[in-house]
Amino acid sequence: MALFFLCVALLIAGYFTYGVLVERIFGIQPHRPTPAVRLADGVDYIEMSPTKLFLVQLLNIAGLGPIFGPILGALYGPSALLWIVLGSIFAGAVHDYFSGMLSLRYDGKSVPDVVGQELGPVFKQFMRLFSIVLLLLVGVVFVLGPAKLLGNLSGLAVSLWVALIFSYYFLATILPIDKIIGRIYPLFGAVLLFMAFGLTAALWFKGYPIYPELTLANLHPKELPLWPLMFITIACGALSGFHATQSPLMARCMGNERYGRPVFYGAMIGEGIVALIWATLGMSFYNGSSALNAALASGGPATVVNEISTTLLGPFGGLLAIIGVIILPITSGDTAFRSARLIIADFCRLPQQAIRPRLLLSVPLFAVGFAISLGKFDIIWRYFGWANQTLATIVLWASAAWLLKRARCHWIATVPATFMTAVTTSYLAYDQIGFGLSLPLASGIGITIAIGSLLLFFNRIGQANSRSTDLEAEEIA
Repeated sequence: MALFFLCVALLIAGYFTYGVLVERIFGIQPHRPTPAVRLADGVDYIEMSPTKLFLVQLLNIAGLGPIFGPILGALYGPSALLWIVLGSIFAGAVHDYFSGMLSLRYDGKSVPDVVGQELGPVFKQFMRLFSIVLLLLVGVVFVLGPAKLLGNLSGLAVSLWVALIFSYYFLATILPIDKIIGRIYPLFGAVLLFMAFGLTAALWFKGYPIYPELTLANLHPKELPLWPLMFITIACGALSGFHATQSPLMARCMGNERYGRPVFYGAMIGEGIVALIWATLGMSFYNGSSALNAALASGGPATVVNEISTTLLGPFGGLLAIIGVIILPITSGDTAFRSARLIIADFCRLPQQAIRPRLLLSVPLFAVGFAISLGKFDIIWRYFGWANQTLATIVLWASAAWLLKRARCHWIATVPATFMTAVTTSYLAYDQIGFGLSLPLASGIGITIAIGSLLLFFNRIGQANSRSTDLEAEEIA
């Protein structure tokens, strides 16, 4: 367990060191009026306290991803813990910070508009479609996962729970953000904390070791290729494009730019800790990848969550822990559909103050989401994983472009963007949801495309640097 606590300490240290560096490079302006102040509308632009902003952001981004993903990622051994720590500090939190702060600088615009502002109109239109598809996949995944857990707990049909969760999502999508989301999320946060600390304490006091121990020989099982699969399997908890669709929700509610680091960077660090807990549970409770793989084969991640929680905490404590796990996807699924509504509204230039236009956009969204939910969960999850990391990659490139145009240290975004370009393109070339090529060939294609993307990015240096003075002047004004 010393490895687990070391990883947690590194994440917290990353917030106070690298997080401060990222904030300084961005260049916050605490006296600059925010969209929540200038564009208050009582529906989506509503100023919230910093504490509530952090809790809502954490619950928005921490869905099934930092639970199911790390459980599956535990099959890769201790390397999963290293990716969660390094990915969260140097990629995920940077991605979340810039997706939130750039949205704040652009009047709370959604991710397609932010990307379009930096990478051009082609990317803007592509991101509109791609973001909506991802959000629908997220919404569906975050309906089916908790519905299965609730079905296991209650004995009621999973389809009934799907209908009830969809009904809640619909209300949370059309009502003002402070009516449901802003009120109940802090309570949900308390249950989440119990789940996280309760399971960690039980694992510690009952003496479960992390297996195998972290050595170069045991870094990951040799029969399971680490590249590029692990970096897609563990998305939320290390790096997740879904977060870029959620950050604008809080950017529209933030009263001061100095709250950006605790809300955006800090919430990602918090999610990284949740991911560490479940990756450690997966490796420790089953004493190795073989037993974990057998448990996953018998009932998937939902069965693993149920077995771990009830065994470590007993019937009542296990019930509370499972409720905490259920809350996470539900509090992300509702804002996934809300974000999709706002992206479409921005594209159609359709004001959302009145209830009728909100219904006009929400009803078709939920009809499509229900149709997708009829598919197989494991297939939907794999498409979600690839789409999620692809979106994160594009947002990182947009963040690097924003920095480059202002002659700031773009490497904090350029390096993870290049790495994830290689990951996502290699995965698409290798996996059966893509082209099914051999791993060496797929990796060669991915690395080549990543290098080509980096060269194309540097091709913009001259134009960007010539505009940097004007852009700085505009921001100060």
